[in-house]
Amino acid sequence: MLAIAAAVVFGFALLLDLLGSNLGAPDLFNWNTLVLIGLLLLALHLAGVGGRGGRWYRGRRPGRG
Repeated sequence: MLAIAAAVVFGFALLLDLLGSNLGAPDLFNWNTLVLIGLLLLALHLAGVGGRGGRWYRGRRPGRG
Protein backbone atom coordinates (compact mmCIF):
# COMPACT_ATOMS: atom_id res chain seq x y z
CA MET A 1 0.00 0.00 0.00
CA LEU A 2 2.83 2.38 0.79
CA ALA A 3 4.45 1.59 -2.57
CA ILE A 4 1.28 2.74 -4.32
CA ALA A 5 1.26 5.94 -2.27
CA ALA A 6 4.93 6.48 -3.17
CA ALA A 7 4.13 6.01 -6.85
CA VAL A 8 1.33 8.58 -6.60
CA VAL A 9 3.63 11.08 -4.88
CA PHE A 10 6.37 10.53 -7.47
CA GLY A 11 3.85 10.98 -10.30
CA PHE A 12 2.54 14.19 -8.73
CA ALA A 13 6.11 15.47 -8.30
CA LEU A 14 6.84 14.70 -11.94
CA LEU A 15 3.73 16.58 -13.08
CA LEU A 16 4.68 19.58 -10.96
CA ASP A 17 8.17 19.53 -12.42
CA LEU A 18 6.95 19.23 -16.00
CA LEU A 19 4.35 21.97 -15.60
CA GLY A 20 6.69 24.26 -13.67
CA SER A 21 4.10 24.88 -10.96
CA ASN A 22 4.80 25.51 -7.28
CA LEU A 23 1.19 25.37 -5.98
CA GLY A 24 1.48 28.91 -4.66
CA ALA A 25 3.76 27.88 -1.81
CA PRO A 26 7.30 27.35 -3.13
CA ASP A 27 8.76 26.59 0.31
CA LEU A 28 6.08 24.09 1.33
CA PHE A 29 5.56 21.78 -1.66
CA ASN A 30 8.47 22.00 -4.00
CA TRP A 31 9.83 19.22 -6.19
CA ASN A 32 12.50 18.15 -3.71
CA THR A 33 10.02 17.86 -0.84
CA LEU A 34 7.70 15.60 -2.83
CA VAL A 35 10.61 13.39 -3.89
CA LEU A 36 11.69 13.04 -0.27
CA ILE A 37 8.13 12.12 0.78
CA GLY A 38 8.04 9.51 -1.99
CA LEU A 39 11.40 8.07 -0.94
CA LEU A 40 10.22 7.92 2.67
CA LEU A 41 7.08 6.00 1.68
CA LEU A 42 9.12 3.65 -0.49
CA ALA A 43 11.60 3.02 2.33
CA LEU A 44 8.75 2.29 4.75
CA HIS A 45 7.28 -0.13 2.23
CA LEU A 46 10.60 -1.94 1.83
CA ALA A 47 10.97 -2.10 5.61
CA GLY A 48 7.66 -3.91 5.87
CA VAL A 49 5.65 -1.14 7.53
CA GLY A 50 2.02 -0.92 6.48
CA GLY A 51 1.75 -4.42 5.07
CA ARG A 52 -0.45 -7.26 6.16
CA GLY A 53 0.18 -8.03 9.80
CA GLY A 54 0.58 -11.44 11.28
CA ARG A 55 1.28 -14.68 9.48
CA TRP A 56 -0.71 -15.87 6.52
CA TYR A 57 -0.70 -19.58 5.83
CA ARG A 58 -1.95 -21.41 2.78
CA GLY A 59 -3.41 -24.80 3.40
CA ARG A 60 -2.48 -26.55 6.61
CA ARG A 61 -0.63 -24.64 9.26
CA PRO A 62 2.75 -26.06 10.27
CA GLY A 63 2.90 -27.94 13.54
CA ARG A 64 -0.78 -28.94 13.47
CA GLY A 65 -0.18 -32.68 12.92
